[in-house]
This record gives sequence, structure tokens and C-alpha cells, in this order.
Amino acid sequence: MLVAFYYNNNDIRIKEIPIPKIGSEELLLKVIASGICGSDIIEWYRVPKAPVVLGHEAVGTIDKIGKKVKGYAIGDRIFVSHHVPCNVCEYCKSGYHTACSTLHKTNYFPGGFAQYIRIPKINIKYGIHKLPSELSFEEGTFIEPLACAIRGQRIADVQKEDTILIIGCGVSGILHTQLAKNKGTKKIIASDINLYRLKIAKKFGADFTLDAKQNIPEKLIEINEGKLANKVIVCTGATEAALTALKCVDKGGTILFFAVPDPTIKLPVPINQFWRNEITIKTSYGAAPNDLTEALEILSQKKLNVKDMITHRFSMSKTAKGFKVMTNAGKSLKVIIEPNQK
Repeated sequence: MLVAFYYNNNDIRIKEIPIPKIGSEELLLKVIASGICGSDIIEWYRVPKAPVVLGHEAVGTIDKIGKKVKGYAIGDRIFVSHHVPCNVCEYCKSGYHTACSTLHKTNYFPGGFAQYIRIPKINIKYGIHKLPSELSFEEGTFIEPLACAIRGQRIADVQKEDTILIIGCGVSGILHTQLAKNKGTKKIIASDINLYRLKIAKKFGADFTLDAKQNIPEKLIEINEGKLANKVIVCTGATEAALTALKCVDKGGTILFFAVPDPTIKLPVPINQFWRNEITIKTSYGAAPNDLTEALEILSQKKLNVKDMITHRFSMSKTAKGFKVMTNAGKSLKVIIEPNQK
């Protein structure tokens, strides 16, 4: 089978390896679609583990079933979570599933950018979600990223009366925009340096859009009745975005770092000012099983428009081009790889 090995954003190599053999408690998934996540092109995060087969938004059909696996049939349409928690440790019991050590150790093999994936026993137990007939494979690639956004907004306690500033209008920023709009959030303001993506943000529900090259705190005060945003969601790892977020949160407000700068960056948090104004900084990483279930329900009910977020589709042989499109941003948003498409 063909797989795409990641070395860096400009070096994606298509290689042929054997189709994985499965054990009696495993499944073999034929991958129909797998989205390129924004985290897949963060080189400080990915390159140290290279060469590696990335892809964690895979959906497809069951091709083979281990003898001891029950409840599934050949041809079932499924999404599989690549990381799954143990659900029994102190972190899982406290609702911090993404801090579970099991979640960080588990994965399917070799990765979503492959024609076939071996699904281990624990991923079958905690990570499989059957796709309803009304949900396409392409829409299914949004289950994982939407689940991450759901988790983030729950952690940030996003409410209807909030004024939200979303910094970064890539896939995660647009999903946060749509999710907040679906909740009936009072005011949604989106910011980015990419003017095309600002137009996209407006299309998908942002009430106001701001060019990140402007003085964002100043503009916020102009359009928000003299106030900053009480919720700020950072959806890009750009250092300037993180620094801007620190200046845009109102008294009593919350900053959610959904994305973060590289580890060498030390943010100058004005802790005395934040202490005096009771400002909260929160972080969100990944998704838990309940988030994935909620995401599947939202997508199945067509509460969000993810189909129109897809701007590019590539076959396995064109994976390198897909990564180039994602890295350059430009006039792109969701990029999907179709490993078994000719």
C-alpha cells in the first residue's frame, strides 16, 4: 500500500509498505479521506518525530475484522480516534482525558495518510464512531477538529452573552466561529492576516472581521462599546497572535490558548494586571470521547456547514502538494487527502 512519510513541510515522500496484518482483536480500515490538520504543519511539533506518517482525521470503511472483534461488519463506515484515554485514571475521572498518559501513547498504524490503517484493541473499544448515512466521508474528517473546538469552548465556558475574539481563521478558527454562532453567542469577532480567510470568517458567521495588521485592541474598543473581548480564543501559533491576545481580554475575561507558539517563546504575561482584573488564562489540547460523540451529533444534524469549508482535495500521490497548500495558506482552508483515490 502507499503511505506518505513526513520529513518536513517541504519534504513529503510517497512510499510503498505492506498492508498491516491485524490480530484477532484488531480491525483494518480502508482510508477514504483524511484531513490535513493545522498541527500537521507545525514543524517544531512534527519534525523531531520524523520520518512519520501523519494524519489523525481518518474516515473510511472496515476492510478486515479480527476473529474476536464483535459489533462490526465489513464495509461499515467509521471514524476512528487516533488517541484514546484509559477512562479509569485520576485524570480521566476528573474530566482531564487529554492529560491521560494512555491517550498520549495510543495511536493507530501507520497514520491517516495511508491507504490502510490497523486499529488496535483499545482504539476499537474507545475510539470508533460509526458514520450515519447522512454524513459523507469528507464531512466525517471534521469530527476530530470539531471535537477539539467543542472541548475548548467548554473549557473557556463560552456563553450566549459573550463577546468573542477569535485570532486565526484557519480551520480551527472557522469551526470556533461556527460553533459560537450555533450557540447564539452575542458577538463574534475574527482576526487574521489573510484577507481571504477574513472573508471566509464573515461567510461562516463572524459579526466583525479585523485585519491582524491593525491595532486590534483599539479596533475592539471601537466596535464593542468601549470594551475589549471577554473571551479570546487563540487559533494560531504565531507569537504575535499570543501577544495580541494578552492585550485584548477584558476585565474578568478569559483567554483560551487553543494553539500555542513554539516552546522557545516566553510570553510576557502582565500577571499583576491580570491579577487585579481577575483575568483567566486557559489551555485546551485535543478531544475526549464525549467531545467526539457531541461533534458527530452536531455534524449529523447539519448544525454546522463544514462541506463548504473544503477547498482542496488530493490523491495520495499529491500529498506533498496538499501540504504545500496548507503551509502557504493563501486561498485555502480545509485540505483533504483521499489515499485510495486514483
